[in-house]
Amino acid sequence: MIAILDFGSQYNQLIARRVRESQVYCELIPFDVSVSQILKSKPRGIILSGGPASVFDGNAPFPRQEILHLGIPTLGICYGMQVLGHLLGGEVRSVSEREYGASELYVDEETDLFEGISSPTRVWMSHGDQVKRLPPEFRILAHTSTCSVAGMGDAKRKLYGIQFHPEVVHTREGRRVFENFLFKICACTKNWTMSSFTEFAVDQIRKNVGKGKVVCALSGGVDSSVTAMLVSKAVKDRLECIFVNNGLLREGEADQVRRTFAHSLHLNLHYVDAEERFLLKLRGLADPEEKRKVIGEEFIKVFSEEAQKMGKIDFLAQGTLYPDVIESLSAKGGPSATIKSHHNVGGLPDFMHFKLLEPLRDLFKDEVRELGRELGLPEDIVKRQPFPGPGLAVRVAGEVTRERLQILREADKRVQEEMKKHRGLEEIWQSFAVLLPVKSVGVMGDQRTYEYTIALRVVTSIDGMTADWAKLPYDILEKISNRIINEVKGVNRVVYDISSKPPSTIEWE
Repeated sequence: MIAILDFGSQYNQLIARRVRESQVYCELIPFDVSVSQILKSKPRGIILSGGPASVFDGNAPFPRQEILHLGIPTLGICYGMQVLGHLLGGEVRSVSEREYGASELYVDEETDLFEGISSPTRVWMSHGDQVKRLPPEFRILAHTSTCSVAGMGDAKRKLYGIQFHPEVVHTREGRRVFENFLFKICACTKNWTMSSFTEFAVDQIRKNVGKGKVVCALSGGVDSSVTAMLVSKAVKDRLECIFVNNGLLREGEADQVRRTFAHSLHLNLHYVDAEERFLLKLRGLADPEEKRKVIGEEFIKVFSEEAQKMGKIDFLAQGTLYPDVIESLSAKGGPSATIKSHHNVGGLPDFMHFKLLEPLRDLFKDEVRELGRELGLPEDIVKRQPFPGPGLAVRVAGEVTRERLQILREADKRVQEEMKKHRGLEEIWQSFAVLLPVKSVGVMGDQRTYEYTIALRVVTSIDGMTADWAKLPYDILEKISNRIINEVKGVNRVVYDISSKPPSTIEWE
């Protein structure tokens, strides 16, 4: 296990993902973790993350200094390197010539950390402070044209610092740096696989649940589907799944979920048609946060009513993922900033007397997909694009009505059909239509029209934390636009969203 101390870097989850991609388990933990907690978890190594602070700030985050003297191999990244330099007797200074973006790194000494790394090699920098004087016993391992100490190390104590970010894709040989630290310096073994996780998780579920019954809210998305399959593998027919059709689903989605899970995978599935209830609650609401709140509250009511019909239920299984847990912890006092809260973190309403079961809370999204394949889920479920909890309500900008939902469904259906026709689009993270609360003038069949506008949103991403708009070929864009305008009644204009995340979010609301 590798312990990653969180100093607030926007790239923290990427660090954890890179470690796990090397089949080594890791956890992100608060920077001020106690020495006893570190000793209890028995990490093979420690990574000090980057962060937005400066060691000169009055409230700068620092780890307990004793942790650096436990004999555990440690790697400081960016701010984490400056922490090492500052706490171990070196000197850190603010510099006038800051480094942001790509730089050429020159390896000065090929120690274990830089074994096999090219010199020069491209790395990604983002810093305004630098280590200017090394701590005792440290040596300079690498430099750039503007940073004389871009890598430093004390091989005897296995303490290392790097000023660049090996976790981002812009650092050409970042994966090799991590592997050198994990396997040459920390002597980790590759034992983090979804096969081993399945065995462990099933055993833990059985121990926790005992002879109790479990209920799961099944949406048909990847997270809830994998949760249901994993829990079913552990407790068999003592799992009851509830699928709530809130009327905010995509075309044919409700039927697909019922077909897949009730008929093909033989889960105990309870179907609830609550479309009228949700649309009534949404009437007159235009603010996205109000829509989210109302949908969440109504879902809990519907779900609770259905669960009560099942007799005694002991556990509620949720598809909470590790990024949800990380952001929830950060919101409670860690330095990482959060953009949105997550509906499946933070406990249950008082009137829901279930114990919480979160078997995926240690996994990232790509690991969940891999686990789904391990459990035998169909590929169309495993590869399903992320879909917002409030459904199409947050893709209908403004007030949600039955008419607007139907227009959006018809438009989105044509987006999905055209995207599926073209190979080579595997890197697409999400592709969908958004119905804008804007009408525009058009001409169709020599007649003036005044109808809705559809925004097309297609992005590429690795994990959804950052995203780029997809540079789709013009012929695909043209075909999608023509089909929507010609085939979907009520739309006369299609626009393409060319915003990246950040500063924009993937969803419009």
